[in-house]
Amino acid sequence: MLALVSTQCGQVTAQQSKDSPGSQLAPGQPTVEVVARGLAVPWALAIASDGRLFVTERPGRIRLVADGRLQREPIAVLQVVTRGVETGLLGLALDPRFDDNGFLYVCYTTTSPGGETVNRVSRLTFRDGVAANERVVIDLPGSVEGHNGCRVKFGPDGKLYASMGDRKQRELAQQPVSLAGKIIRVNADGSVPADNPFAGSPVYALGLRNPQGLAFDRKGRLIASDHGGDGHDEINHIRPGANYGWPRVEGKAGDARYTDPIIESGSDTWAPSGIAIRGDELFVTTLKGERLLRMTLGPNLEITHVSALLVRKYGRLRDAVVGPDGALYITTTNGDGGGLSRSADDRILKVTP
Repeated sequence: MLALVSTQCGQVTAQQSKDSPGSQLAPGQPTVEVVARGLAVPWALAIASDGRLFVTERPGRIRLVADGRLQREPIAVLQVVTRGVETGLLGLALDPRFDDNGFLYVCYTTTSPGGETVNRVSRLTFRDGVAANERVVIDLPGSVEGHNGCRVKFGPDGKLYASMGDRKQRELAQQPVSLAGKIIRVNADGSVPADNPFAGSPVYALGLRNPQGLAFDRKGRLIASDHGGDGHDEINHIRPGANYGWPRVEGKAGDARYTDPIIESGSDTWAPSGIAIRGDELFVTTLKGERLLRMTLGPNLEITHVSALLVRKYGRLRDAVVGPDGALYITTTNGDGGGLSRSADDRILKVTP
């Protein structure tokens, strides 16, 4: 039996800048249910069509919520590197044809046979309640220092997209031969699609700092969140071959050499992570901002309204997905070491705005 908890938006804090989108609180009281608790830094969610929730825990476990209950035993345990606050088992996606069984795709930090730190994208076969038979799809650059990105999503074109941070080596984002600071696009087996913007390369877009959110709208357009260096967090419409400017420019620079975001945070810091799209609404989970941003999208992806939900109610919000019931499912990661000291009772929340 799920405990139903109602909450309302908090108050605007004194630290919020007047030029920061998202400082306006949303009217109404969203309903929040605690679906699962006691998790260890749940980083990514994926939902099957029947409502089963798959969730990654950063120490290396994949957990399953079925029939409204978190199963005690993980469905898989991976050997991961967990030094620093942005490493471990991170991204998760289901094969688009996933039904009772199928493939799970994960992105996790590990050590290659040559001793290098990599972000490995792998495929696991889910059958009879267990995910096993790992097959490596692609190894991407990783770092124990952070900025690993590592969000994975399938697009409506059937291709697998992955976000990669700059590994805290800023100039890598502008180097076409490096896969750091990029959005990557590959076939499900890791091969490079023939229609990628750079022939023979998995790079789809470049000039990003630490993109931790990917989502597709109903027209198939790819949206990504990206952490700015000091404020200027971005929400970007990702186009093939586009350069988003990091570290040369941040935010809406108006420089014709680079693609501006559709919205940025100004001098405020959201620290945006997972994003989800429901109709013409874009939802962004934020870490330092500790709120769920709701943005209304116009037909050309212009932002016509921004408001905030769950302000300072549940701490650091990491991922968001839309369930088959139309509700939002959100993870908290207060035990990740990235914020103020809190109980590590991290949760999956069901939010009905």
